[in-house]
Amino acid sequence: MKEKDSPRHPEESPARRRLLDTATRLFYETGIHAVGIDRIIAEAAVAKATFYKHFPSKDELVVAYVEEQDRLGREAVAALPNRPPREMIAAIMGRIGDAVTAGGWRGCPFLNAAAEYPDPASKVRRAIDARRAWYHDSLRNLLAEDGDPMPSVTASLLVALSDGLLEIAYLDDPATVPALVDEALERLLVRR
Repeated sequence: MKEKDSPRHPEESPARRRLLDTATRLFYETGIHAVGIDRIIAEAAVAKATFYKHFPSKDELVVAYVEEQDRLGREAVAALPNRPPREMIAAIMGRIGDAVTAGGWRGCPFLNAAAEYPDPASKVRRAIDARRAWYHDSLRNLLAEDGDPMPSVTASLLVALSDGLLEIAYLDDPATVPALVDEALERLLVRR
């Protein structure tokens, strides 16, 4: 969750990019509700009017943060080399091990944000739900292509496994996660 992880888009203003990069760092390091807009504005070195020009409210900034993390994840999966379905599932799940062992892991940004936004009708939770639906559907489609007899159920199990692995990596030893991913896939992806 470092600022350099967020690619800049040519149509985006430098001030908006600084605000989003600063918010991304602070939200991930400290927690969303623990960070006020005044701190974000100060650390991004923009005027308050500039903040409100780009983000009418803090919740709009949080939605932009969640959507950007989602976009980055989708792009990373899309950039994986094309492989048979079972290998693609392993590569997608393997990204968990890569992320949690890279250093500075403080939990899944989506689960962290969901914990701070309990209302399922909030814009933030809807953005998180869109991410989770994409992840589930991506796994389900690969499982169906691989011939899994219950691809939706297996996808739900893999999503639950992902959630658990992302959190135990923060609470326990992240170095154990890659081996757990491999073992779980061996057990869940039954050979036909």
